[in-house]
Amino acid sequence: MRYIIIGAGAVGGTVGGRLAQAGQEVVLVARGAHGKALAEDGLRLRVPQGELHHRLPVVDGPDGLGTLRADDVLLLAVKTQDTEAALRAWGPAPVEGGGTAADRLPLVCAQNGVESRRIALRRFRHVYGVCVWLPATHVDPGVVSAAGTPLTGILHLGRYPHGTDDTLREIAADLEKAYFEAPVVPDVSRWQYAKLLANLGNALEAVNGPVADSGPEAQALHARVRAEGEAVLRAAGIAWTDAEEQKAARGDKVTLVPLDGVPRGGGSSWQSLSRGTGTIEADHLNGEIVLLGRLHGVPTPLNELLQRLANRFARERRAPGSLPLPELVRLADEAVAFVQEPPGPAA
Repeated sequence: MRYIIIGAGAVGGTVGGRLAQAGQEVVLVARGAHGKALAEDGLRLRVPQGELHHRLPVVDGPDGLGTLRADDVLLLAVKTQDTEAALRAWGPAPVEGGGTAADRLPLVCAQNGVESRRIALRRFRHVYGVCVWLPATHVDPGVVSAAGTPLTGILHLGRYPHGTDDTLREIAADLEKAYFEAPVVPDVSRWQYAKLLANLGNALEAVNGPVADSGPEAQALHARVRAEGEAVLRAAGIAWTDAEEQKAARGDKVTLVPLDGVPRGGGSSWQSLSRGTGTIEADHLNGEIVLLGRLHGVPTPLNELLQRLANRFARERRAPGSLPLPELVRLADEAVAFVQEPPGPAA
């Protein structure tokens, strides 16, 4: 198989680099300064074993490859807000022997949230979901860091909406030669909804800073944000893997270690603000909870607030972590009070 990594950022760059290290054929898809750096200087992947330098083919879209091969795997690792544009470009790409990528090739969605799989299934016939447990960072062009050891990450894989197949098992076997554990499961959505709950803190980290470093008040706010998410999933009848099942699966397999020359950063939303991309994934993380809450009559004032703040920070290109905690707590209390005591009708 040849792996085409659509979105060679933190997750895509790490998976692509590790697969290349294990001897797989890999193509990176990237644009802008990052794409230019990858094409000119190669991928610099910083891991606990040292810095790996891979010179791999780099394209900015399917035209750069021409006709795709029948053994290609499309691994989609862009942020969810960029999914539609990526699929619109890659779906019609011709494949050797006839047909298009959307008809014939496996599309593996290695992304946060749960919406990309549904978007993909509108266009692609063979869609696979991934629960991405892979601590990685991409801030500087051409450079990706992944601090997990002894494994780089754990990637639960499954067909969407459910099931498994031989293609998926082949992909998992390749990943497991490349510093990943890749369990093939028939119910990948359970794992992805559990990850969604974990990712509800991404916006909080993006606007205020790492929760673990912010003290008990920030941690309490984070717990309230997650409690909203759990209440919504229960109301919607959506199952997720509980903490014990996740702990049993992960154990000590992915332990973070400091990397030389790599400053401590934050998660994917923090990184988006740090790079000044102008967009952020909050609409598909906190916004997913807001959507489900509105569909099932469950108030979600804290997730609504974080979604709104994260989007404002991205739009205004504000620095990550620049909202003081007292101000955030005040806004959170106001949001909850507004839901509990909505204003009366206008005069």
